[in-house]
Amino acid sequence: MSKRILVTGGAGFIGSHLIDRLAGENEIICVDNFDPYYDPKMKRKNIESHLGEKNFRLLELDIRYRKGLEDVFREGIDKIVHLAAKAGVRPSIENPFVYMDVNIGGTLNLLEMCRKYGVENFVFASSSSVYGVNKTPFREDDRVDKQVSPYGTSKRACELYCQTYSILYGIPVTCLRLFTVYGPRQRPDMAIHKFTKLIDKGRPIEMFGDGKSRRDYTYVDDVVGGIISVMKKRFGFEIFNLGNSKTVELKYLISIIEENLGKNAVVKNMPEQPGDVPATYADISKPKKMLGYEPGVSIEEGVKRFVEWYMENKG
Repeated sequence: MSKRILVTGGAGFIGSHLIDRLAGENEIICVDNFDPYYDPKMKRKNIESHLGEKNFRLLELDIRYRKGLEDVFREGIDKIVHLAAKAGVRPSIENPFVYMDVNIGGTLNLLEMCRKYGVENFVFASSSSVYGVNKTPFREDDRVDKQVSPYGTSKRACELYCQTYSILYGIPVTCLRLFTVYGPRQRPDMAIHKFTKLIDKGRPIEMFGDGKSRRDYTYVDDVVGGIISVMKKRFGFEIFNLGNSKTVELKYLISIIEENLGKNAVVKNMPEQPGDVPATYADISKPKKMLGYEPGVSIEEGVKRFVEWYMENKG
């Protein structure tokens, strides 16, 4: 049976890949405000193939605009995948107020709509940033009271609001802690995209710290598969890590990009940045058991695919 699915941030990186997978079988309402954090033309290109489809609808709408959301929910929504957010750890340190406004305020607006109009499944995209400085690997039942950026704090606050609304109003909510998602259409400020572009142009890349920081890079197709698995289930309230459960050292990541481009990086060593953590590393035993989640794309294969996409689209 066809469902009416609302995808916030649907023209973005992860959202557009999700819509590619959902399109055809469901009615998709894509909400995006085309925030100029990066070139909105990139986001418009992400979804242009769906614009003529009968079961696809694009709404240029900010999730802070409650009346606009009310008009959408009045028509009836079965499931929500809430991906819209103000992104970026370092920018959140420079301007924390907008992260409170967009991430917390916007999420609260959506939860209020769910309370008022009902929904059978609410999937919230959280972040590995909620773990802050923590023991590794990160588990969903770890204490998460040491966030080191306003971005991470905003995502944790959203999780708490989701839990509260689930308890108070019986809204089925799942929070997904996403670990450094990458792949084609990735935001240009993210490391893999930024490094690829700079190395390709022969310009220096900034390496913060000694290059030994480690991240759990997760290919977008694996994350989208995890989201779809959650959409097929109905939990009261749950939190899942969606990561690759392997850590990659920054220096090694740079070497893979160099290999795929056939060019050497010009590295500019920089001091460590506020808000950065030494490592992110997902324990994925819970989503494996409860969702059948099995990430399948290695960092070597994922970077290869990304560089191929970059070379085809850099013009």
